[in-house]
Amino acid sequence: MPERPARRPRRPHTANVVRTERLTPHMQRVVLGGDGLAGFTAGTHTDHYVKVLFGADGVGYPEPFDLERIREEFPREQWPVTRTYTVRAWDPELHELTLDFVVHGDEGLAGPWAVRARPGDTVRFMGPGGGYRPDTTADWHLLAGDESALPAIAAALESLPADADVRAFVEVDGPEEEQTFASAAKVVWLHRGDRPVGELLVRAVRELDFPEGRVHAFVHGEAGFVKDVRALLRVGLEIPRDDLSVSGYWRLGHDEDGWQSSKREWNARVEAEQEGSTA
Repeated sequence: MPERPARRPRRPHTANVVRTERLTPHMQRVVLGGDGLAGFTAGTHTDHYVKVLFGADGVGYPEPFDLERIREEFPREQWPVTRTYTVRAWDPELHELTLDFVVHGDEGLAGPWAVRARPGDTVRFMGPGGGYRPDTTADWHLLAGDESALPAIAAALESLPADADVRAFVEVDGPEEEQTFASAAKVVWLHRGDRPVGELLVRAVRELDFPEGRVHAFVHGEAGFVKDVRALLRVGLEIPRDDLSVSGYWRLGHDEDGWQSSKREWNARVEAEQEGSTA
């Protein structure tokens, strides 16, 4: 039996901060560039994402940066950790990558970093991954998500033709968090206030007067509300799985490390429960 070829180690991309911009009180944009992005490509999917690497405080890593070597030679608590962010835009001519970060003061890791980022800062990341792009053969499109899904929803809207039939719902803290996009589609902004995350999105989808024809749906954000909306679409309306892109980007009460370690099991359990209901 022939030997399986050795797995090629994943090499992170290295980029530099080009500029930053505060879009809203809780959304910070960071644009990356530099020669390290010469081999990077994106744009096939509108939900492309990258995993930004953050080194442990006070730890210096050998150059050239080698993630496999670091994991072999450094104790686990000194390994870089990753945070996942959707590609808001990729300019293949300028080799500029735009990422938008949700910021809640000093809470978390990536948000505060994005606020402090300055031109010239080095950034390393893995990717891109992704799997969704609006199917232009669908009769209409449903997009729903919270702030974490806003970059992907914006990219999806901007990829659609001007005459596309779209129902787009985005839940944010309040009117000050609304954004404008280069898209003809109208976004319904849901202002959360002190309500639980996703409550208004679940209500909006439940109360939506669904148009006739095949829908292609994108529902991403906090895992709890995503589960509820998936049940409405998959179980209640029996929309085929192939017409749904549904995923919990994050989960209340979990940081990304904790959520990623349990996400596969959570998704498998939810899918088994809901698919059983459609059998």
